[in-house]
Amino acid sequence: MRPALVIVTLLVLTACGGREVRDGAGRPIDPDAISVPEPRPEPRARYGNHSPYTVNGKTYRVRSSSRGYRERGRASWYGSKFHGRTTSSGEPFDMYKVSAAHKTLPLPSWVEVTNLDNGRKLVVRVNDRGPFKDGRIIDLSYAAAVKLDVLDAGTAPVEVVAIDFGDEAAAIAARPVSVPVELQAGAFGSREPADRLARQLADAGIDNVRVRRARVDRDRVWRVRIGPVWEAALAQRLVDRILDMGLEAPVFVYP
Repeated sequence: MRPALVIVTLLVLTACGGREVRDGAGRPIDPDAISVPEPRPEPRARYGNHSPYTVNGKTYRVRSSSRGYRERGRASWYGSKFHGRTTSSGEPFDMYKVSAAHKTLPLPSWVEVTNLDNGRKLVVRVNDRGPFKDGRIIDLSYAAAVKLDVLDAGTAPVEVVAIDFGDEAAAIAARPVSVPVELQAGAFGSREPADRLARQLADAGIDNVRVRRARVDRDRVWRVRIGPVWEAALAQRLVDRILDMGLEAPVFVYP
């Protein structure tokens, strides 16, 4: 998770009738030379799609599909501070590649972003979460911001429209995930409340509920976990059932 905007020291030069952009390290970037990835339907990422999730006290629900998504708002961008760090989807962030962060679209998703100030359009792959600042709907990578000419202003009004791959995308998204996931419904400092929660879940018809003892620093913790679950859709249905019981949203745990 990241702040919505990172200011990177930039040097904008005019030469040979074109615009050259340099990042904080002085690396030149020709906006016309930045490659744009070819959109394609993809399976859900192993990480970053658990729902709901909470940031800064606000809860967000990941959309079940990007199909039909269209929104206007402001775009921001992020760059060198996060270059090389892991995105919410588990991929390394490369500020020199076209990508973006979004709060609720499935990861990955493909969208077309239009800068409403200048009419520039760009197809962007969403592989991260953010921006978590009011009024901003998408966080562009440094390269994407260069292509859309958002750098100087820092933010820009945009329209974001999801690319619809039709039934092919739905079939790919429904594939079993490559690794199992467990849902942690609670963690307690003593065994009794853990057993009580486990019984409550089992009585509600939820299978594969277990209480595991673990040591965190010097303390013992009893964790209530469900699974393993191999299908993302089933994991989401379990989350919905637990929320319907009036319990807190479970945490997704990967091996």
